Amino acid sequence: MRKKTKITIDPKYVLVVILILCLVLGVVSYRFADKMQPVRSVAGSLITPMQKGINSIGSNLAKQLDYLTTMRKTVDENKKLKEEIAELSAENKLLQQDKYELENFRKLYDLDEQYAGYPKVAARVISGDRNNWNKEFVIDKGTEDGIRKNMNVMAGDGLVGIVIEANKSYAKVRSIIDDNSNIYGTVLKHSENCIITGNLKLMSDGVIEVTGIKGDVKIEDGAEVVTSQISEKYLPGILIGYVRDIKKDSSNITQTGYLSPVVDFSSLSMVFVITKVKDSAELEEMLK
Repeated sequence: MRKKTKITIDPKYVLVVILILCLVLGVVSYRFADKMQPVRSVAGSLITPMQKGINSIGSNLAKQLDYLTTMRKTVDENKKLKEEIAELSAENKLLQQDKYELENFRKLYDLDEQYAGYPKVAARVISGDRNNWNKEFVIDKGTEDGIRKNMNVMAGDGLVGIVIEANKSYAKVRSIIDDNSNIYGTVLKHSENCIITGNLKLMSDGVIEVTGIKGDVKIEDGAEVVTSQISEKYLPGILIGYVRDIKKDSSNITQTGYLSPVVDFSSLSMVFVITKVKDSAELEEMLK
């Protein structure tokens, strides 16, 4: 079999032939312009729609590119705005926290001035049970800071509770609203003793129990109750709260009612611990 001879053409010859053909067509088009008009019309009628289509496609592509560019810019700006909002929100929270801390410090300062006769140590609440109105909670001060068992704890405008356990760097506090809490109080205006009993169920209405008031004493709503001199563990004169709805018992010998604590036990964050334990010898001397 004979091998097929492969014909190769130099590209430069192809280019020369194309140039010559273009020149010939140009000369013919110019020389026979009138006779070429129908051809031009046919070509125009074919090319013009193609050009319109190409222009339309190009215009749509340009619009889409503009839209995509605008969307990208919008997304970038939106992301930047979200970051700025998040940053402002974080700064706002810090400012609110600082304001809250400042308010707490002011309250503690006022409390310190009100009970200037008692030595005190400020402490932060580091854990508690929010669902149970902070019936018991832990503070960040302990025996290293002079904290001892049975020391009284204050916040807001008055009594919070008492230290029930003191460790090296922290202490545990039982609040006056705890079911196991019983305090001897005194209704200031009448100098009448009473018993303040914690009650977590009643705290949903913002009150705890008051019992043991003499049946013949008329106690008006809003009367102040402070810790009594005869209290075994609580120092005297610390505001506990305000009584209301005092009524005689069925025996007519005593009266019972409710007390609204002066401390907000749902949001405790800072407290004062009075670094003095009530002396039992002093109490015995008072009761003689």
